[in-house]
Amino acid sequence: MKAYVLTASVARYILDHSTPPDPLLLELAAETARLTGDDAEMQISADQGTFLTMITQLVAPRVAVEVGTFTGYSSVCIARGLAGGRLHCFDVSEEWTAVARRYWEKAGVADRVTLTLGPALETLGGFGEPIDLAFLDADKQNYPGYYELLVSRLRQGGLLMVDNTLRRGQVADPGHDDGATALMREFNDLVREDPRVSVVMLPLADGLTLVRKL
Repeated sequence: MKAYVLTASVARYILDHSTPPDPLLLELAAETARLTGDDAEMQISADQGTFLTMITQLVAPRVAVEVGTFTGYSSVCIARGLAGGRLHCFDVSEEWTAVARRYWEKAGVADRVTLTLGPALETLGGFGEPIDLAFLDADKQNYPGYYELLVSRLRQGGLLMVDNTLRRGQVADPGHDDGATALMREFNDLVREDPRVSVVMLPLADGLTLVRKL
């Protein structure tokens, strides 16, 4: 459970009153924890997974994009929500996406997913299809670059979801002035001031910002 900006009791109540992860997602979360140790924090939370599936079902994208796949939890959730569309995943790690590939097969969604390995600032630059739905959860220092590549390719009315935008609540605390927090504040300001989009930030897990192309 991730309870970075809500109290633990409220976060637990929310989790307990949301559709829970199924055995496959529980297995993937457990394997990720075993294989990656502390890096398992990079995996989205269970309630975020349910949210991603529901949003995907509501948007009904023909083209969905994920930047930052890790071991595949979020991509399984998005792919499960597709109804005839395709998910294009961009990541740099062959090791961790090999886990994702296994779980795409186990989940029966492998035929809906295309994986491109390499730095996404380069590989996404060659992606020419209009995007209906995107999820960004990658290296934070490159968020502005990823954001521009994704928003410029979003169709009108398309939706981008950006993870970790509250940085454990530190973005709202002037006492935190480390480089990573400053970068996230700058990114959040950039998104807020972008005239091409409307924005809402949700206190889900570590902060999830929804960006809709006008």
